[in-house]
Amino acid sequence: MIHVEHPGLLTTIQDLGRTGFQHLGLSPGGAMDPDAARIANLLVGNAPDAALLEITLLGPRLILETGAWIALTGADLTATLDGAPLPTWRPLWAPAGARIGFGGPRRGCRAFLAVDGGLDVPQVLGSRSTDSRSALGGLAGRPLHAGDCLPLGTAHRPPPQHPDRPAWSRWWVTHMADIPINHPVHLRFIPDTDWAALPEHEQQGLAGNRYRISSQCDRMGLRLSGPALSLPDGPERLSAGVTFGTIQLPPDGQPIVLGPERQTTGGYPVLGTVARIDWPRLGQLRPGDAVGFTPITVDAAHALMRDRERDIARLATGLSLRWPLNARTFTA
Repeated sequence: MIHVEHPGLLTTIQDLGRTGFQHLGLSPGGAMDPDAARIANLLVGNAPDAALLEITLLGPRLILETGAWIALTGADLTATLDGAPLPTWRPLWAPAGARIGFGGPRRGCRAFLAVDGGLDVPQVLGSRSTDSRSALGGLAGRPLHAGDCLPLGTAHRPPPQHPDRPAWSRWWVTHMADIPINHPVHLRFIPDTDWAALPEHEQQGLAGNRYRISSQCDRMGLRLSGPALSLPDGPERLSAGVTFGTIQLPPDGQPIVLGPERQTTGGYPVLGTVARIDWPRLGQLRPGDAVGFTPITVDAAHALMRDRERDIARLATGLSLRWPLNARTFTA
């Protein structure tokens, strides 16, 4: 069991999403940085889609009732374990009674905390993800509150030799080098039909660093702030399906990039869709960050994702060979 002393700014239970229900108007949701979530789970021996915590900017204060293997990936939110810096991107044993806290955000926006066995909340339509707009999943379909108790699933890994003190591996995953979240961020996207109608100088502006993430951003979408874009008048558009990364252009000319808790359809013009390879970058953007867009082809996007999935599959195999971990593997 994990006890929540303080919930942080926005901490929710997430997995990889609730797929197969968009035709009923239900967004898939899921982790804003799905790769960081998958790797956190792999580090503690969970299935990649196990439920874990998504922590936004200002993290919670948590107490572990029992000892457990944990892993923290994603943004650097100055995490601590019993007041000392908490090593990230590696498996870590947190003994019973350990307190996990967070300071200010140094880099990125969202961190992911996985626990061996996963968070054992009920599945709703095949997922444990919190959809706060529909009040589904997680804990009563809402972010964490102070006083919450998070049940844990059955652990897969044995404790270390000395379970009464913290221990962690000397090695770590260098995932951040492959998916940088330094700034400005350039997002690769697949152009849609409305992109071609955008004046050339406005296309070039989107490719530069003239736009920033506004304060109007959440898991539903990120509104950009910069020079207003315009499209020539045309016939009224019918609503069409949208997805994570869809770049919409509302009447005020400030683009919106949709997130995992988006609506399932929209009638605004669509300039394109951020390629799946860059969802981690998109999920780590925070207000004030500069962002630019680079068009790529569908074939190029597919090739990039094949490489990413191959790398994560290799990582999963390598991590499975690291267990069981012994005392020589750890430092405290």
